[in-house]
Amino acid sequence: MTGTTRGAALPDPAPGGDRPLAELRKAGKSYGATRALHGVDLAVHPGRVTCVLGDNGAGKSTLIKIISGLHQHTEGEFLVDGEPVRFTTPREALDRGIAAVYQDLATVPLMPVWRNFFLGSELTRGPWPLRRLDIARMKKTADEELRTMGIVLDDLEQPVGTLSGGQRQCVAIARAVHFGARVLILDEPTAALGVKQSGVVLKYIAAARDRGLGVVFITHNPHHAYLVGDHFSVLRLGTLELSADRGEIGLEELTDHMAGGAELTALEHELAQARGVDVAELPEGRDRQAPVTASPEGNP
Repeated sequence: MTGTTRGAALPDPAPGGDRPLAELRKAGKSYGATRALHGVDLAVHPGRVTCVLGDNGAGKSTLIKIISGLHQHTEGEFLVDGEPVRFTTPREALDRGIAAVYQDLATVPLMPVWRNFFLGSELTRGPWPLRRLDIARMKKTADEELRTMGIVLDDLEQPVGTLSGGQRQCVAIARAVHFGARVLILDEPTAALGVKQSGVVLKYIAAARDRGLGVVFITHNPHHAYLVGDHFSVLRLGTLELSADRGEIGLEELTDHMAGGAELTALEHELAQARGVDVAELPEGRDRQAPVTASPEGNP
């Protein structure tokens, strides 16, 4: 299937505030003879949500791993603040302000909310070797950061496992912001959530964007993406099929790209022919064929 990328090639980053926080240029990743990602352009700007969509096996996980420092790209460039980088560990990515929130959230269900907020980065007080946890300061800081993101919890002592899925996602987002994330990568945060809890997470994605973060929202749900997205990139079999700003594409077209419109049309023709049905007589068949009808000038 031929890819369809909107607009010209990505320009060189402009000086100042217009420069992407992180950028992939013709980036790719191969595992031996297997090419998982190839020729991908992606720019993450402050105060914008970049949605990366694709079905299973499209290359979304590989893209996350490159940006977050788990894997190194094998082709193209990866730039942070306009500077080429090649992270060897996620810690190096974190030091440059890039944080990933995965579906498992890296939380301990039986630990309190405040302890999970500082997990691995606990605050301490007192001289060595009598240094001990500064519980009061961690609780106060966690409460303030959560409230800044619009998350109000009555009891920070409650185990994080007792929170709803949406609330746990939001705690993880607030934690990443507190520890200096400028680029926030969210891996399918609404995949296992119901409608109401998905709405809660989307609200906090918008809040992170409004705080000036560059957000990469990985999802297979075009409806969720369109609610908060500023730019949409659709991956298919490791390549970039679509790259379009919000003003250039509607939800219906985005859904069609995500669902594999060309493959569905071909399948529809095959099924109709097998049944002896004229595709033009089918409502969906007419709708799908309308955009490819040749004009008098010979253009589709």
